[in-house]
Amino acid sequence: MGVSRRKFLKISGLSVLLGLGGKAAFELLAPGSIDAAMEPAPIGEGKRWAMVIDAKKCLEKQEKDGCKECIDICHRIHNVPNFGNPKEEIKWIWKETYEHTFPSRHNDYVSEDVHGKPFILLCNHCTNPPCVRVCPTKATWKRPDGVVMMDQHRCIGCRFCMAGCPYGSRSFNWGDSREAPKELNPDFPTNMEYPTRSKGVVEKCTFCAERLAKGQIPACVEACAKIKVNALHFGDLADEESEVRELLRHHYAIRRKPELGTEPNVFYLI
Repeated sequence: MGVSRRKFLKISGLSVLLGLGGKAAFELLAPGSIDAAMEPAPIGEGKRWAMVIDAKKCLEKQEKDGCKECIDICHRIHNVPNFGNPKEEIKWIWKETYEHTFPSRHNDYVSEDVHGKPFILLCNHCTNPPCVRVCPTKATWKRPDGVVMMDQHRCIGCRFCMAGCPYGSRSFNWGDSREAPKELNPDFPTNMEYPTRSKGVVEKCTFCAERLAKGQIPACVEACAKIKVNALHFGDLADEESEVRELLRHHYAIRRKPELGTEPNVFYLI
């Protein structure tokens, strides 16, 4: 018995849907979904990168000489612009007091020694990142290894991600960033012509994704180790034998705003 063209297309379409796990058509046709499925697996698949910050070591060093090596190296190698105006500040790593860092009542009973002290902050690379959900152009996305990325060329400057991030981890470029860095790192290009970014885009920490691709640790962690403070630790949470798992296993750690359910992958040892 013959099959009409209409019935053949119906059967073929159903087969494709079932073969793709029964996803709805609007999911299959979502921007970038088919292309993403055909691309090779991203670097770091099977891993879950995380950072552990030893607050005691970090605070001791800051009280001694105002250390900010991790901030300086991060901003230098990534050509983070400095416009000289606090209202236009661009930050990948920065400092905030304990009260602003951990406003949650979940952390009411930690040591009083940390109250009023400056803590190092950066993007938390959340397991459930709200910034990713609200971005209309997919300029920000989460890799399988947990790193939340930012494509400044796809960014349209709507700042929805900034509104969605409950940690203030993103910055908006109000000025011409090509004029802001005094010394450019030519090894960190963000487009075909300039090792900087354009005006009107959002940016943030990416756990030094360009270094991870080479098998290196983030620059901030490396800088902290070079000055023998060793307050910053980076590793794979999926590896039970990793240094970060060992630290979390034997020390009391807190995360920022745990009640929000974003599950940050930056931990603080208190």
